[in-house]
Amino acid sequence: MCLEIPWRNRLPSLNILLSSHVWRQDHNGFTHQDPGFIGHIATKRPEIVRIYLPPDANCLLSVMHHCLSSRHYINVVTAGKHPAPQWLTVEEARQHCERGVSIWKWASNDEGCMPDVVMACAGDVPTLEALAAVTILRRRLPTLKVRFVNVVDLMRMNRPDEHPHGMNDEVFDSIFTKTQPVIFAFHAYIHLVEKLIAKRHNRKFLVKGYKEEGTISTAFDMTVMNELDRFHLVMDVCDAIESNCGSIDSKAKWTAVYVRQEMQDLLTKHKKYIHEFGVDMDEITQWKWRVPEDEN
Repeated sequence: MCLEIPWRNRLPSLNILLSSHVWRQDHNGFTHQDPGFIGHIATKRPEIVRIYLPPDANCLLSVMHHCLSSRHYINVVTAGKHPAPQWLTVEEARQHCERGVSIWKWASNDEGCMPDVVMACAGDVPTLEALAAVTILRRRLPTLKVRFVNVVDLMRMNRPDEHPHGMNDEVFDSIFTKTQPVIFAFHAYIHLVEKLIAKRHNRKFLVKGYKEEGTISTAFDMTVMNELDRFHLVMDVCDAIESNCGSIDSKAKWTAVYVRQEMQDLLTKHKKYIHEFGVDMDEITQWKWRVPEDEN
């Protein structure tokens, strides 16, 4: 209401930092298992609310610097407090957060051509799993052209007539394309993203997120139970290759059948391992980003 009263002072923003979230259920259980708060905030007046999902610590620094300097907003920032990989330098993070949505060139291999599939993500854990999925795809399907997109300002997914941060259709289409399948790994309930993109040209979005599945378990197993893990994301791409990607050569399409089966075997291996040892496999906990050798 202060915005409508000219003599009122500018108020500092209300900044809400959510650091305990659904994807780390090693001891918190159901008390931390509902990521619906950002969906609730998204229903409030668009000139007031802002929602940020920084993918790493440098992006969190940039986002918080902006939020603590802002006035008259409700800023919701979701970032876990557990150790996590660092993807961007301080300057790269600043530029990424200013844009709100960016193509990460170093994680993509589609420059100069139309991508076969867009792997998008919002949130720290979804970013980790999406990047891990991309490494599998680029190793097993080297001819597949993948564009990697990260969203840090969730309201950028909206239209400009519905939120001040929203992207117009031209910019949105240039990033996500009008026709190619998009696998979107999201931190919270999928319905929020589906609502934000409902009026866009591209009708081939598959949003993966929280599905009310899970209990106290390993960190990676929480993503598996909600089918947000790297193996399920790879299988989603394989499905898209077979049903949507007309530009893919026949060899890649036939290879995708075997890749999907490999992912199913890895999921079975994961379940057996955590039941026996109570922790995630080393290939999960020790995973690091690495471009396949034939692309160096």
